[in-house]
Amino acid sequence: MKPDAIPSSSSPASGSHFATASDTLLKPSGLDIPALQGVLGSIMSHKVDYADLYFQYSRSESWGLEEGQVKSGNFSIDQGVGVRAVSGEKTAFAYSDDIHLPALQQAAQATRAIAALGNQVGGKAVQTISAPQLYIPQDPIASLSADAKVRLLERLETFARKADPRITQVMASVAGEYEVVLVARHDGVMAADIRPLVRLSIQVIAEHHGRREQGSAGGGGRFDYSYFTDEVLQDYASKAVHQALVNLDARPAPAGSMTVVLGSGWPGILLHEAIGHGLEGDFNRKGSSAFSNAIGQQVAARGVTVVDDGTIADRRGSLTVDDEGNPTQRTVLIEDGILRGYIQDSLNARLMGMPLTGNARRESYAHIPMPRMTNTYMLNGTMAPEEIIKSVKKGLYAVNFGGGQVDITSGKFVFSAAEAWMIEDGKLTYPVKGATLIGNGPDVLKRVTMIGNDMALDSGVGTCGKEGQSVPVGVGQPTLRIDGLTVGGTV
Repeated sequence: MKPDAIPSSSSPASGSHFATASDTLLKPSGLDIPALQGVLGSIMSHKVDYADLYFQYSRSESWGLEEGQVKSGNFSIDQGVGVRAVSGEKTAFAYSDDIHLPALQQAAQATRAIAALGNQVGGKAVQTISAPQLYIPQDPIASLSADAKVRLLERLETFARKADPRITQVMASVAGEYEVVLVARHDGVMAADIRPLVRLSIQVIAEHHGRREQGSAGGGGRFDYSYFTDEVLQDYASKAVHQALVNLDARPAPAGSMTVVLGSGWPGILLHEAIGHGLEGDFNRKGSSAFSNAIGQQVAARGVTVVDDGTIADRRGSLTVDDEGNPTQRTVLIEDGILRGYIQDSLNARLMGMPLTGNARRESYAHIPMPRMTNTYMLNGTMAPEEIIKSVKKGLYAVNFGGGQVDITSGKFVFSAAEAWMIEDGKLTYPVKGATLIGNGPDVLKRVTMIGNDMALDSGVGTCGKEGQSVPVGVGQPTLRIDGLTVGGTV
């Protein structure tokens, strides 16, 4: 999918979001806007730069199938409120699963310890944030019955087993979440969002002549279970089976410095981990990122443009508003190789004197927000992917990635390839197993010599971890040629 073809909704979110959030989170506890203003006013009676209340209601479920039977099922409901006060670089935070006013007041009292007593700050006029509706505010859990969810997993298993007789085990899971959030800030801003999220995953084991290999696939986004049609299920099953069968025939991967071609789509996880985290505002404010103090400098090869975009319709990493109540946006981070900006929340934007980018995210009401990525991807170049592979005399083609590790300070990374092929004389010759990519994020950006015209976003499976918090994200990129990348192999 080309960047200019990415769908984006332009219709404003209706007032029903706020009404739903109020009915779900405030009215059952006897709360209203004046009560929230009173709590915020009590926090701002001290020398505080910023204060907010973050209310959240979430309902989630997961189902797991193995050996033809549903062997796991979970359902949970959670709600609560986080109370935060920020003064300078200091943050005071308290949270409670009790949303009633006395609990709110107690949490507010705990945060007031952040600063010395100052002057009373009066209440602000209420301003409701309106933002484009990026996803339908529906409850995905209610979109299918329990029996239908089981049948969904059974059909997925059937498609995988029918694909090839060498498939001996199939594990599948489906998960859904319905989340209602409301943010109230000291400046009078109030924002609400209703966030659906679903994900379907499959893992298969293939066996042949005593050798066992696995493959996986899946996807999802901010919609309900109706997305998972038989056509989508067959696509996931065929991709997982293909990966497992390719690995059955794989030879040990060679090691050394070589040209590496990265496939489009999910391989953008390397971009996310090795470069994206280094562009988050908190790391750069503290000077701990390899990209600190580098705005306006050449940090990547010409032609490399990287954006973070939280406004793509229905995407896993998208949000109507971030977790501080600010609308998300499309932020150009690197443009034609030049560093243009960082990913920001309110605290780091204020301290760095930079604009907000709508990237404040938190795992739940029990966590403080931080600058985090949404959907991070590299824009298209001009080369056909076939021409990029044809240009390589000898190298590695990494189609898909598994796990990896990154050091944010240095930018050093290690990623394992879940599917990879050797390139010889411009052709894919045989699959390899055990290949790891080793390098430094900023250095790798400068080694990009060809950029494909086939930019694709991942299928909707990404989860990002930072300081113990996990949030859903998206990644993407076109096919890339990178010269002189270290490959750790098995031979």
